[in-house]
Amino acid sequence: MAVDEGLVAWVTEALEPVGTVTMRRMMGGATLYLDGTIFAIVHDGELWFKADEESNAIWDEAGYSERFSVTFSTGMSDTMNYRRAPSDAYDDADALREWAALGIAAGQRAPKKKPKKS
Repeated sequence: MAVDEGLVAWVTEALEPVGTVTMRRMMGGATLYLDGTIFAIVHDGELWFKADEESNAIWDEAGYSERFSVTFSTGMSDTMNYRRAPSDAYDDADALREWAALGIAAGQRAPKKKPKKS
């Protein structure tokens, strides 16, 4: 499945005042990073922001309780704590930055992976 390059370009442009967005293709979509911190994924033309225990209540209170789920070719499925971006994030840069801030903060709070030993 192709990554929605237009959506990635929109996120990159809207977040330019905040930092540099980069992308890594994975899971049939893309993982988005802001200055090296994972904050969102793009999958099937949808934008999903990273969430965590601290931000879950904010997402739930705003009515965005749906979490990202993916079904692998093996038939196994998995749910991850990424929340679907509200519709206004797709056409309002201020709204995108507001919601992305939750994902950026969750990414910054996430435990850092230890480098693999060689």
